[in-house]
Amino acid sequence: MKNAVLIFALLLTTITEAQEIKQIPMINVSGEGKIKVIPDQASISLSVETKGAKAVEVKKENDTKMDAVLKFIKKMNIAKEDYQTQRVSLYPNYDYEKKKSNYVANQTVVILLKDLSKYDAMMDGLVEIGINRIDNVEFKSSKIEVLERDARKLAVQNAKSKAEDFVSVLNQKVGKAITISDNTQVNYPSRPMYAMKTMAMADGGGESARETLAAGEIELVVNVSISFILE
Repeated sequence: MKNAVLIFALLLTTITEAQEIKQIPMINVSGEGKIKVIPDQASISLSVETKGAKAVEVKKENDTKMDAVLKFIKKMNIAKEDYQTQRVSLYPNYDYEKKKSNYVANQTVVILLKDLSKYDAMMDGLVEIGINRIDNVEFKSSKIEVLERDARKLAVQNAKSKAEDFVSVLNQKVGKAITISDNTQVNYPSRPMYAMKTMAMADGGGESARETLAAGEIELVVNVSISFILE
């Protein structure tokens, strides 16, 4: 009997404490932090693709071109750790129009270009040597980690400012934060828009100064949800 009374008392205490926790006045708000930065790096994915009737010859031609590509990248003073072969493939391909099979060899190399002023010279040289496909250009910032931290702080400040706006008309104050959730959905940096302009030709027929890359800005966005106690 004593044990039953003790268990009942403990349950009653637990229920009472739970009710008290639920009755704590609080406010739930979301916050957003945005930071824009001009990128100073680019990740460039390039491929060499060759086709032919014989697998051995196709692969050999592809390897020869890729060897020249890697040597050119080295000549451009790109550090070894900043470029890497990412994909190598060789497969049969059937041409339904000509009704015959051939082979396709492909090798992809990804370059982290830390000096964007080298972009035009490097791309021109790579195309001349054998690169025949540009798969992707993604802009980056070398200061991304610092910028992410700053964006998180802005998101928290934004959430607190919202909470203060809500409760200011109620003659209450925003107290301590109970929970903080990171609701950011995308990884940083987000892929910005980039432009590839056609080569401009001078009136005299020669090549004029050109710009083939528009880096724009990277926008970092952090979203948080915070629950504050109301005082």
